[in-house]
Amino acid sequence: MLRYIIMRIIYMIPTLFGISIIAFVIIQLPPGDYVTSLIASMSDSGQAFDPTEIARLREIYGFDDPIYVQYYKWISGILLHGDFGQSFEWKRPVSELIWERMGATLAVSVASLLFVWAVSLPIGIYSAVKRHSLGDHVFTFFGFLGLAIPNFILALTLMYFSYKVMGQSVGGLFSPEYAHAEWSWGKFTDLLAHLWIPVVVIGTAGTASLIRILRANLTDELNKPYYITARAKGLHPTKALLKYPVRIALNPFVSAIGWVLPNLISGVTITAIVLNLPTAGPLLLRALISQDMYLAGSFILLMGVLTLIGMLVSDILLAMLDPRIRFDQ
Repeated sequence: MLRYIIMRIIYMIPTLFGISIIAFVIIQLPPGDYVTSLIASMSDSGQAFDPTEIARLREIYGFDDPIYVQYYKWISGILLHGDFGQSFEWKRPVSELIWERMGATLAVSVASLLFVWAVSLPIGIYSAVKRHSLGDHVFTFFGFLGLAIPNFILALTLMYFSYKVMGQSVGGLFSPEYAHAEWSWGKFTDLLAHLWIPVVVIGTAGTASLIRILRANLTDELNKPYYITARAKGLHPTKALLKYPVRIALNPFVSAIGWVLPNLISGVTITAIVLNLPTAGPLLLRALISQDMYLAGSFILLMGVLTLIGMLVSDILLAMLDPRIRFDQ
């Protein structure tokens, strides 16, 4: 097992290096840079700009350097000093901006992931065992409904419900009186009172997808000879179901970790904007629009790292869960 993990980590190193290059190239693809975006913004607002000041900014930020020089400065700062660079727009270190958003981002992401698993697992098993029953049709209907409704519409609906029926403040993760207060039991309960809306909105689509995947996989396993033989020999139905078919059908749940982690952080940007959540998505969108390359590049690199970590966790769990996978591979 240890050798299996070490080999997977070794494979991650060149992949991570390639991700860093691709991330830096991607943020350089749009024409212009932060200074040209700044000039365009000043022109739209009717402000005059000094060409001398513009030239000074380009020299300070190194925009006139070749792209490989800019990449070397960025990646060497990260590897040697843990310095992700300076945000041009915010005039602050990129690391500070990222870590300020990561707490709320991870709270929403982990809660959404637990919601997805807690809901989709029992419903998926039930739908597979009770195929074409009334309950299966009801869950299928709501599953397709969850896939069809855009997240931002569901977010607006739940915000209205929360405000009108429950009397809660809408938007954000805290009420105004707790937004800047020190952590206490009251602030924690206020967080839970606001957290359910983004969790339900973000988890709805993922829940519907995993229910359909688990239902299809488990249905296929229930028709295989090993399960039929186990039932014929008198093994208790629940034990036969949970010990063999469910264990194999859980593979999609485990393998989904690789893409769920980065998707939960960056893939719900519109929902985060609608709900006014202090997460990473809106900050990444703003960095891409303003061409704040160090901030945008660091976010893209972080998502790549999360993807690799998720894939590593998936590989380890799959190796433990699925007896067909050998550790010496």
